[in-house]
Amino acid sequence: MTAYVPGITETDLKKIVLAIQQLAAGRSNAVGSVTLTPGASSTTVTTANCAAGSVPILVPASANAAAEAGNGTMYVSAVANGAFTVTHANSATAGRVFLYAVVG
Repeated sequence: MTAYVPGITETDLKKIVLAIQQLAAGRSNAVGSVTLTPGASSTTVTTANCAAGSVPILVPASANAAAEAGNGTMYVSAVANGAFTVTHANSATAGRVFLYAVVG
């Protein structure tokens, strides 16, 4: 779920409190999903909340994704401003869906 982000010049205390409440409830704008590209050995995920030094955390969201993670050949190979890259098996298997959160 996304969280409300007040502007830097926000003066409405209710909006600021709402943003803090949403963060405390676990909402974040740094989450999403990615499906690994079939027939390729890497997949790039474009996400505005990623920056050099961030840590993407991936969780399998399908049986094919769980099998890919269990193979031990998948890893985050690059992290940059606005994107991260997942290196994985070059497989024709479709439906390797992962949920992710980007921390930092």
